[in-house]
Amino acid sequence: MEPIMIRRPPTVVCYICGREYGTKSISIHEPQCLKKWHNENNLLPKELRRQEPKKPEVRAITAKGFYDLEALNEAAWTSAQSQLVPCDVCGRTFLPDRLIVHQRSCKPKAAKSECLQRGGRFPREEKTK
Repeated sequence: MEPIMIRRPPTVVCYICGREYGTKSISIHEPQCLKKWHNENNLLPKELRRQEPKKPEVRAITAKGFYDLEALNEAAWTSAQSQLVPCDVCGRTFLPDRLIVHQRSCKPKAAKSECLQRGGRFPREEKTK
């Protein structure tokens, strides 16, 4: 007996939060997500506040007249990832509200070893000759 392949309905990535939503619900989600983004951004210290994310403009119509969801989703994912802020100590990236929490435990001397133990990634260090 052959396995039955169930096709997953198409999803669209939110350009603000990076989560996937159905093609019908994304138009409901985005205004709510943007409102939440503004509320959270206004609560941050001034140095962590960001400019409002802009919906990426992508030529999303294929030659056959269909939407190119892959191109739309890639641009939306890139937009959502650009919202991340690096930690000054270890270089890992976080949403601004989570960076504040991370910075409480990220200590300058032990930051690299502690974050590595937790599976963190660091920017590549320059090798000096």
